Amino acid sequence: MNIIEAIIFGIIQGATEFLPVSSSGHLALAHYFLGAQESDLAFDVALHLGTLLAILAYFRDDFWQMGKAILGLHQEQTETQRLRRMTLFLAIATVPGALAGLLLGKTAETYFRHPAMVAAALAGAGLLLLLADRTGRRSRSFEAITLIDVLLIGLSQACAIIPGVSRSGSTITCGLALGLTRQAAIRFSFLLSAPIIFGAGVHEIPEIIKNGLLDGQGMLYVSGFLAAAISGYLFIACIMQYIRARSFAIFAYYRFLVAALVLVALFLQR
Repeated sequence: MNIIEAIIFGIIQGATEFLPVSSSGHLALAHYFLGAQESDLAFDVALHLGTLLAILAYFRDDFWQMGKAILGLHQEQTETQRLRRMTLFLAIATVPGALAGLLLGKTAETYFRHPAMVAAALAGAGLLLLLADRTGRRSRSFEAITLIDVLLIGLSQACAIIPGVSRSGSTITCGLALGLTRQAAIRFSFLLSAPIIFGAGVHEIPEIIKNGLLDGQGMLYVSGFLAAAISGYLFIACIMQYIRARSFAIFAYYRFLVAALVLVALFLQR
């Protein structure tokens, strides 16, 4: 892998981590069709840490306020309770995805990484997103999120271990199906991405220490990290602005298109 490829993969990671189109699916397809060698674990973690920086930077006020609430630095008791409740909800919603990643992540990456499987996941999850966006009541605000909502959204996030499903796509779809507004569904989905990305990165650190870093690959790690962070921040800002007046339908149609193109490409390779 060279620096150009590292930047391309960083941009793909940053864009697709937050758009409901599947970052793991796009990276698997990029590796397959571009013929690039599989990246090492440290590079994958660098890309994820880049997206973590993006989400922390964009929602810095939310995380700052939740941190103050946990430490008891808020003077308003009602606001403190609300922020602590949301922090607890994010922690609870993280558990199913974390367990799925620990227990089944490697298996899913092995058996569902083939482009045909990724295409099927892209199309299937896209259909669910389209149905949820069209049929959801979209009447409940971010503040109206309940424990039941959190548990169901957390379970939906666990499905994202399959490349092509999409972590943000599954959680947004579930939020819409539960009657949340588009803004509430995407905001909770994005806030929820921080602990799961952080946990995944921390989990891989012992393996990285054990295997060590590849000689002369430092610039690749830095390039991928910065590309993921910058593109991630920009795409978060764009989609948050976009969704104020539009639906998620375009992302479902995009998933259908990519799935069709992948299947056509595979057919032509036969």
